[in-house]
Amino acid sequence: MLTFGVDTFIWTEDFLEKDLWIVEKAHSLGFKAIDFAIAHPDTFPVDRVVEELKKYPLIPITSTTLGLKTNLISDDSKIRQDGIDHMKQMVDINKKIGSKILGGVNYAGWGYLTGKPRTDREWDHSVSAMKAIVAYAEEVHSELVICIEPVNRFETHFINTAEDAVRYCKAVGGNHIKVHLDAFHMIREEMSFKEAVYTCGSRYLGYVHVCESNRGIPGTGLVPWVEFFQALEAIGYQNPCVIESFDPSFEELNANCAIWRKFADTGEELAIQGLANLTKIAEDNV
Repeated sequence: MLTFGVDTFIWTEDFLEKDLWIVEKAHSLGFKAIDFAIAHPDTFPVDRVVEELKKYPLIPITSTTLGLKTNLISDDSKIRQDGIDHMKQMVDINKKIGSKILGGVNYAGWGYLTGKPRTDREWDHSVSAMKAIVAYAEEVHSELVICIEPVNRFETHFINTAEDAVRYCKAVGGNHIKVHLDAFHMIREEMSFKEAVYTCGSRYLGYVHVCESNRGIPGTGLVPWVEFFQALEAIGYQNPCVIESFDPSFEELNANCAIWRKFADTGEELAIQGLANLTKIAEDNV
């Protein structure tokens, strides 16, 4: 049976000490996992989060995004090093809160587009940097898996498909790097949900976001959930499937995500209805 979780983006775009109540809320709504979306590791209240997580049986996960100043495919070695440092800080946070999954656009600057296809030079920059990050993870948090998220062509030119993500994982090497699939991006870039899952297989699929085709309430759009869930079951996927969406009031995220309207009265309503819809689909078909 699939395990469903929720992303803190449902409530806040920058998780700070004022947002600690979200941990209890996620548990009270029936979610089994919580993904802390961390754009700014320096301000994440890690010690307070550790204390909150002790109170509830939630599986902790983190996700992050790199930006123009931490872009692993930049020709500027200082920027690449800042990206490596960002990711090492994320590894430390994951160890402290007990998370075994670090997902997101963590291989290049999210929203960075050159107007051209990916180059070999960009590939080499990112792979080299990720090797250093993975080596650090192996040293300080041996249970952590860094999961790279292919996203749509409007958010990156670097990795858009499961096939490319698996190729990247193989280039980096080791057992601490896998793929993070997100249904919102898959419906734009993959030819088949089933084949994307099979391309990753149990060896490389490490994490899943269950987002609707329009980032609205999961189960109300175009994502072929039955096909997706049955494929996850077929490869023996056992990690959480997490609902992620954003609110139009967010400032930093919405330019990249192009969220201009509400899909529910609140993000919380979206999460509640999405959990009910996806749970029923899974129970009836998997």
